[in-house]
Amino acid sequence: MYTITFQGAARTTTGSMHIVDVNGLRILLDCGLYQGHRKEAFERNRRLMVDPKTVDCVILSHAHIDHSGNLPSLIRAGWRGPIHTTEATRDLCDPMLRDCAYITRHDVEIVNRRRLAEGRKPFEPLYDERDVEGALALMQGVPYKRAIDLGNGVGAVFHNAGHILGSALVELFARQPNGVYRRLLFSGDVGQPGQPILPPPETPTGADVLVVESTYADRDHPPRANVAGRLRDYIDDIVQQRAKLIIPAFSVGRTQQILFYLNGLLRQRKIPQIPIYVDSPLSLKATQLYAKHTACYGEAASELLRHGIELFKMPGLRFLATADESKALNHAEGPMIVIAASGMCEGGRILHHLQNGVGDPRNIILIVGYQAEGTLGRRIVACQSPLKILGESFELRARVHTINALSAHADRAALRAWVRAVNEKKTVKRAFAVHGEDEKVEAMCQILREEGYANPVAPAPGAVFKGL
Repeated sequence: MYTITFQGAARTTTGSMHIVDVNGLRILLDCGLYQGHRKEAFERNRRLMVDPKTVDCVILSHAHIDHSGNLPSLIRAGWRGPIHTTEATRDLCDPMLRDCAYITRHDVEIVNRRRLAEGRKPFEPLYDERDVEGALALMQGVPYKRAIDLGNGVGAVFHNAGHILGSALVELFARQPNGVYRRLLFSGDVGQPGQPILPPPETPTGADVLVVESTYADRDHPPRANVAGRLRDYIDDIVQQRAKLIIPAFSVGRTQQILFYLNGLLRQRKIPQIPIYVDSPLSLKATQLYAKHTACYGEAASELLRHGIELFKMPGLRFLATADESKALNHAEGPMIVIAASGMCEGGRILHHLQNGVGDPRNIILIVGYQAEGTLGRRIVACQSPLKILGESFELRARVHTINALSAHADRAALRAWVRAVNEKKTVKRAFAVHGEDEKVEAMCQILREEGYANPVAPAPGAVFKGL
């Protein structure tokens, strides 16, 4: 029987961490960073919610920092056990964890300058490059569908979650004293069907216990059918205006989706060839890994490969590696497309592109992802002016457009279809809704009830459930 302690991503969408005890083993499902308001995140991430000495292994669902970003903290605390994940996730974690270490170190340096000026003791960084190296060295990449022997009659299998490259649904199976296996299915993050590169999420059946995410359990995404057409219209506009299309985009997932659509428009000669700049070292590394791990692709992308089409190579595309190359675009004449991180405009190279672009009414700022409350991206979507960027105020004269159809998270309809399919055999006895704020997990519990799940629960942080 399983005992689950829900330590992270319980009634919140971040800091994924669930402790599973079974057959004398302690398994950590994910070890993510809490991401939120800076002070709260700083304090939460310095308190590991599990004693590393008690953990036998980690199973990592995917590389997003809210699922993987505290692994180096585990290493810093002395843990040296195996980290099981997919091959693509292992590779993606390399640049993502290094980037996270750099950002957290930079943030601490800013805080410490103020603390030292006030005569207070400086903070240590959450972790450093050596801790990242230690975590990467322990990662064991496993193909989808291949069983992992964890010992004590316990095993695990990864199924494609269709969320980002390498993302996995984690199926645990544990032999009981009577010889029967009891199964637990952890969704990680479930992908939205119809993504241009990745397949729809798989639907493994036969689980006794289900732990499912709830990020968009209360809403449906707009249809993707008009994404390419809208991109074409915006590009036609900036070509006529000799202007810039500035796209803040997350380096992993969203940037590759945009490049996929641009590639298609160019192949079909629906847009003219203009410079396309991807201004993010992490985006370059992530795109190289998307090009490498073609076994993770869905049918549409695989069909293009069979016809000799490379998804991320196109006329006019250039990845910018250095800060000097990035700054050279500040006063360059359009037309051009600039794709840069961060996706919510809270840091990174997108900030100086916005500084130099928001004041020109010919330019278009295209928002292609969710913008959390309190972020610069949210203020841009709301067309607030003036905007404060890197401490300076700028009038927002550029035009702002949004495309909300690119989410990699399953929406309400997709989650309903997924939980219905995984319980096709009516085996699930207990179901838990995680990875969502209160209204999201309650909406997920309602979906579960409507789909025949008995007494689903949205656990509170630290809640423990035994005998599962």
